[in-house]
Formats: sequence, structure tokens, C-alpha cells
Amino acid sequence: MARARDIEKAVEVLRTGGLVALPTETVYGLGANAEDPAAVARIFRVKGRPPSHPLIVHISGAEHLDDWVQEVPATARLLAERFWPGPLTLVLRRGRRVPLEATGGLETVAVRVPDHPVALALLSAFGGGVTAPSANRFGSVSPTTADHVRAELGDAVDFVLDGGPCEVGVESTIVDATDDIPSILRPGGVTREDLEAVLKCPITVPSTSQVRAPGQHPSHYAPRARVVLVEPEKVVAEAELAQELGHQVGVFLPPSLTGAPVKVHAVVVLPASTAAYARGLYGFLRELDQRGCDLIIASLPTEEGLGLAIANRLRRAAGPRPTV
Repeated sequence: MARARDIEKAVEVLRTGGLVALPTETVYGLGANAEDPAAVARIFRVKGRPPSHPLIVHISGAEHLDDWVQEVPATARLLAERFWPGPLTLVLRRGRRVPLEATGGLETVAVRVPDHPVALALLSAFGGGVTAPSANRFGSVSPTTADHVRAELGDAVDFVLDGGPCEVGVESTIVDATDDIPSILRPGGVTREDLEAVLKCPITVPSTSQVRAPGQHPSHYAPRARVVLVEPEKVVAEAELAQELGHQVGVFLPPSLTGAPVKVHAVVVLPASTAAYARGLYGFLRELDQRGCDLIIASLPTEEGLGLAIANRLRRAAGPRPTV
């Protein structure tokens, strides 16, 4: 677990243009000084991320939001007051402190305050904004432990702050707050139901948007194994058929099928709680990769609460690929 001297070291790395992997409540981020275009550009090189994909600027508190954006509409202010620190990202008009390198060339910027003591201590000591996409290669499974970061990025990261396993396990919810009527650009740790309860109005999750945001690539959050999505009642039959056809199959077994015999290479029995499922999702995908699976059979959860974020990640992990 990170100590005070680790925070001091991380601040020094950021101030000298380096990259720091930092824990948040969602996933580990690959951080750079948000006001240093060269450091921000290095994030894209290390991840292999297209430079047109915007990053999220992390700040230490809602009171600093005005420093990074042009204006804060009343709706955005309300959401920040209610959900920060927490897994909510607001997309607003870019302020002058934010270089275009951090926004993918856009005049909007994504901003959030993470709910993790180590991240908040770092941001407070640093005294500025930190751009931090997930600390993994572009398109692959996001890291939820410091060991995941080290295994994937190695010495491409100048310093890794270990804050233990991430509590939420899926990325933040991204809300387009540039208009009076907000919409969800990426489902995440704050549920649609939570947002609607605060705003007292329905919130849409459009399939496409003119506003670009992280995590919208057709194939994302993907393990090495190919992910195939089927109906829950077909999971066992499809998995066993694929195994018979010569695949090394891993299966996400829904809670309703716990105890059912499945003749495949590896089985992950999913927790009944959607919060536990979200927290473990990326670890489950990594586990099946490590066990040598080349195909993962899964079904989508009910798209309520955190189930919406899980379903979004599984669809992106499956990507635009053919089925079995």
C-alpha cells in the first residue's frame, strides 16, 4: 500500500514529465501532468492509443472544476456536488489550462474526482490535474490491481502507486453535461438510476453521439481470448459445443446455473451481486486468459443498475467479431 514517501515520489515524477500508475476506485490509471503536452503525448505512445481518443482529467475536488472548464451548467454543478468524489465523469467545454493533446483535439474535456484515498492524496499534493486513462495497452482488459499494471506495462511506467484492489472495478460513468439535457456516453460506476433520482428526469444512453469520450471504440476491454455472447440459457450448450470443436473454452457461468456440470477448459462462477460482478469482471477475463482459454462464452446480465455497465463492457470485449 502506498505511503507518504510514495506520494512524494509520484509527485516528483509527474512534475518532471513522467508517468505514474495510480489507483482509483474504478481501475488503475496511467497518469501524467494534464498541463504538459509532451507527458500527455507519452501516455498515447505507451498505451498505443489513437491520439484522437480523449483522456479524463482527474482533479482533487469539485471546487477546482471551474479551473479546467469554460463554464459549469447548473446540472453539471449538481452532479458534481452529489457524486464527487466518485465514479462519475463530466464532459464540459474545455478551459485554457487543458491542452488539446488531452482532449483528442476536441473543445470539450472529461473531468472527474476519484474516490480513492491514494489518488486524492496524490492529486492534492501535486496541486494540479492528472490525465489518466486505464493503465493498460489500448483496447485490452483494464487493470484493477497494481500487479496487473506491472504485468502489462512493465518499465514503460516510471512509478506505480499501489493502492490495493479497486473497489468498483469498472470505469466511471461518463455524462455529456454540455447541454441542459445530459446523456450517458459510457455507463459505469454511477448507475443511470442514481443519476435519474438526482436530476428528476430520464437519462438516455445513446448508441452514438457527436461527443467523443473514452471507451467508445467498437472493440475495447478485450482479453486475448475471443468473447462470444449468448443467451443465458444457452451458455452451457454453446460452451460445450465449442470445446468439442477444438477450442479451449472458458465460460462465465450465471448464478442461476451454479452447480451445473460444464465440460469445458475453465469455468468462472459469477457472483449473484452485480456489485461483486463489476468488481471482479476484469479479473475474471484475465484469469481465463492466464488459464489458456482461446474462447470465452458469456451472457449479458440484466441491464439495470451496475448491470448496464457490465453489459457495456462485455459487448465491447466481444467487439465486432463473428460468433462461433
